Amino acid sequence: MPLVSEAENFSNLELSKITTWSASNKIRFNEEKSKVMLISRRERKEINGIKLYLNKKNPLEHVNTMKYLGIIVENKLKFSAYIATLQKDVQYKTNSQLIQIGQSIMGPQT
Repeated sequence: MPLVSEAENFSNLELSKITTWSASNKIRFNEEKSKVMLISRRERKEINGIKLYLNKKNPLEHVNTMKYLGIIVENKLKFSAYIATLQKDVQYKTNSQLIQIGQSIMGPQT
């Protein structure tokens, strides 16, 4: 089983390759918008010590949830945050529809 430090070194090496490739292709990644999320079902104590660098300046920010293509992904691969967001959206849209139906039947309230 690989150690977290080995994964950190490997990830930084791969990020260095991506940075070199992007520079040769005139593509620039925004460090402020780039985030890091370690996906694991186990609780890891070493997560806070991991430092991943995109441009060898500042370490990338660690997050526990990330929105990707409209779906909120959590680091434990649970979808409770996404389901909560969907629930709020459905509740809002349902209430809006009920208000519209009520206004069409009874007229607008003043």
